[in-house]
Amino acid sequence: MLIIPDWPVAEHVKAFSTTRQGGVSQPPYQAMNLGMHVGDDAELVQQNRTLLQQQIGLATAPVWLNQIHSNRVVRLLSPLSEVPDADGSYTQNTNLACVVMTADCLPVLLCDKAGTQVAAVHAGWRGLADGVIEAALAKFTVPADRIIAWLGPAIGPSAFEVGSEVRDQFIAASLSASQAFQPHGDKWLADLSLLAHLRLQAFGVKDVYGGNLCTYSDAERFYSYRRDGVTGRQASLIWLADR
Repeated sequence: MLIIPDWPVAEHVKAFSTTRQGGVSQPPYQAMNLGMHVGDDAELVQQNRTLLQQQIGLATAPVWLNQIHSNRVVRLLSPLSEVPDADGSYTQNTNLACVVMTADCLPVLLCDKAGTQVAAVHAGWRGLADGVIEAALAKFTVPADRIIAWLGPAIGPSAFEVGSEVRDQFIAASLSASQAFQPHGDKWLADLSLLAHLRLQAFGVKDVYGGNLCTYSDAERFYSYRRDGVTGRQASLIWLADR
């Protein structure tokens, strides 16, 4: 099963988020686990990745990343022989899919309104606080108000409990971030999608879509690390097809 973003991009811009449904992985990774780093059988994960590639009709495999909760975004010019350490990718080349994996962290897909450049970002709270979205936006060669963003499935604001140190880090960067935190005992509930939205707006991106799919509360469709601990990863990907 694929989730197709509802956003006004050019027809040749292709974007999807996967769910956990439809693959071959066994419990506790059932079924469409796309993460090689979570303890699943590598052969089964590769089968899932091949199934995904066939399903979306890509001739070349998506460019997977070794995600390290950083603010590093790589520019893709061609398929890579090695998996780069990064938490986002950007390209202007056709048929080269940027992809990020998540299981509560926020996937952010970016595209310019003309459909000439795209990016995928893995925005956990650490990367978000360190500016991973801004690093991806800085790769674009158009003004920020010509960029569209879609926020994919992530842990929702009623489930993402964090300590004061997380809240303090965001508020130190911008007082407006305080609206994304609600008190919860001696902790806080954080709204990842709102934090991303605020970062995008501050950069000048006006058109932001999505942000309403919760991985934690929807066990049938999504993996959630906070909910399950040992679990798989879904993916969000975007590319420029031939016109």
